[in-house]
Amino acid sequence: MSAPSSTLSGIATPQPAPAPALRIVPARHPLQLFGTLLALALILVGLQSVLGNPRWGWGTFAEWFFARPVLEGLARTLWLTALGTGLGFALGTLLALARVSGSPLLSAVSWGYVWLFRSIPLLVLLLLLNNLGYLYSTIELGVPFTDISLFSYPTTQLISVFTAAVLGLTLNQAAFSAEVIRGGILSVDYGQYEAAAALGLPRGRQIRRIILPQAMRSILPAAFNDVIGLAKSTSVVYVLALPELFYTVQVIYRRNLEVVPLLMVATVWYLVILTVLSLAQHRIERRFARGQLQRERSVSKPPTPTPTPTARPAPGGTRPASARPTIATQVAAGTGAAVTLQGVGKSFGDQVVLDDVQLELKAGSVTVLVGPSGAGKSTLLRLINHLERADHGFVTVGGQLVGYRRDGDTLYELAESEIRRRRADVGMVFQSFNLFPHLTALENIIEAPMAVRGIPRVQAERQAADLLERVGLSDKANAYPRQLSGGQQQRIAIARALALQPKVLLFDEPTSALDPELVTEVLSVIEELARSGTTLVIVTHELGFARRVADHVVMMDQGKVIEQGPPDAIFDHPRQQRTADFLAKTL
Repeated sequence: MSAPSSTLSGIATPQPAPAPALRIVPARHPLQLFGTLLALALILVGLQSVLGNPRWGWGTFAEWFFARPVLEGLARTLWLTALGTGLGFALGTLLALARVSGSPLLSAVSWGYVWLFRSIPLLVLLLLLNNLGYLYSTIELGVPFTDISLFSYPTTQLISVFTAAVLGLTLNQAAFSAEVIRGGILSVDYGQYEAAAALGLPRGRQIRRIILPQAMRSILPAAFNDVIGLAKSTSVVYVLALPELFYTVQVIYRRNLEVVPLLMVATVWYLVILTVLSLAQHRIERRFARGQLQRERSVSKPPTPTPTPTARPAPGGTRPASARPTIATQVAAGTGAAVTLQGVGKSFGDQVVLDDVQLELKAGSVTVLVGPSGAGKSTLLRLINHLERADHGFVTVGGQLVGYRRDGDTLYELAESEIRRRRADVGMVFQSFNLFPHLTALENIIEAPMAVRGIPRVQAERQAADLLERVGLSDKANAYPRQLSGGQQQRIAIARALALQPKVLLFDEPTSALDPELVTEVLSVIEELARSGTTLVIVTHELGFARRVADHVVMMDQGKVIEQGPPDAIFDHPRQQRTADFLAKTL
C-alpha cells in the first residue's frame, strides 16, 4: 500500500515512507575492558597490602596525625612555602624582565644570578646562610669607599634560623622561577608587543595586562611544579633544627621509635598540601585560558553575551548595514593630521629597506602604498608611528616630530612616555589582527582609552559599544578573538584603533590574512573610514579597492618611491616603466 500523500496546487505528491527504527550497537573494545579490570585489581591489591598490614601502625598514625606538635610543624612548613613562593617568584619576575631587557649589563647580572643559585645545592645554601655570622660579624649599609655608615647590626641577631630558611628558599626559588617566567614571556607572539606599543599603552601596563596574562599559560605548569618542589624542599631546613613538619616528625619518632607511622603522618600531610596546590593550579590555569578554544565552547557558536547597557546587542543580532550609523560619523571631517617624511632611510644590517623617502600626505587624505613584496611599504608604516627608528631623516605628524625633538641639526629621541603620548594619535591595524586573545572584543577596545586617555571605564565601554555597532559587531561584545572569524577580528582591530580617535590611521595589508569571501566586509569598513576625515595610510595589494578609495597612490620598489599621484594617473597612465610592469602583472 502506498504512503499517504498531500496535495500542492491540486497535484498529489507521494510522501516518503518513514525510516525504520534501527538499534545502534557501539563497537566493543575488549582490551580496554581488560585494562580497566587489571587496574582495579592492582588498586585493590595495593590497598589491601597497606591497610591490612599491622606493621604500618595505623593506630599510631591516627594518634599523631592531628597532634599539636605535628600541626605546629605543618604551619611552619606552609608558612615557609608561602614566603618562599611569594618572594621567590617576585624576585624571579624581576630577574626575568632584566634578562629580556635591552640592557646588556642587566641581562648579564640576571644570567649570573641564575647560573650561581641554580648551581649551589639548597642544603649548602641554607648552611652558608645560617653561618653567615661567621663570615661577616655585622651587616652594614654605608657609602662605598668612605667611613660613613648608615646602618649596622650584628649578623647573628639579624638573621635568625627562620630568616636563613626563608632567604635560602627564596634565593633558590628565584633562580628557577626566573627561567620559567622568561620562557613564558618569550612564548608570547611578538605581534602582541607591537599592538600594545602601537596603542600607546604604558610599559608597565603592557607587561601587566597584555604580556604576562598570555605568558601565564606557559608559565603556570612549570611554575606549579616548582612550587610543589618547594613545598617538599622545606623538609631540607631540618639541617637548621627548625621545627617544621619533617623535623618535628623526626623528633617524635626518635623518642617513641615508631618510625614508619610517623613518616606516614608527614607523607599524608605532604599529599594534602600538594593536592590543594594541584587543585589551585587547575583553577588558575582555567582563569588564564580565557579566550582559548575550550571544549564546552564552539568557535562557530560563541556564547550569547548577556545584554548590558554597554554592549547593547541589537535584537536578533547585528543590525543590517543600512540601519547602522556609519563610521564616518565617529570623527568629524577635517580632524586628520598631515604626515611628512623627509629623507627617511632605514637598513637592517646590510639590507637597505628604505632609501631617501620623501612624502607629503595631506590632512584627511587617503594614501595607498602599492608595490611588490619587499619594497619597504610595511617598514614605512612602522616608521610613521615610531615602531621602527629611522637611520636618517625624520617623520612628522601634524607638524610634530614622531619620537624625537629637534635641537639645531640634531634629533634627540624622546622619553618613552612622550613617545607613547604622541603615538596615541597614530592608530595602526595589523595584517595579522594582533588582538589580545585573553580579552573579549569589548575589553580589547576599552583597554587603550582607559590607560592612555584616562577615560572612565563606563564611558569607555559606552564608546566601545558604539564602535562595535558601527562595524556591525554589536552582538560580539563578549566574544573572544578565537570565537570570531578573520573578517570579524579585523573589524574589531579597526574599532580598537578608532577608540583612541587617532588623527592618522595606518593599515598594514589589512586583508592579506583573510579568505577571499571575508575581504569585502573589511574593505567596506575601510571605505566608510575614508569619509571620516581621518588621514589614512594603507598598504594593500587590492588594487581595485585602492582605485576606489584612494585620493593619492604611492608606488614603491626596492625601498624607493618610484612615482606618486592620483589613482587615475597611476593606474591608467603610469610614467615609470617599473610601475607599468607591476600593474600589468597585478591588475
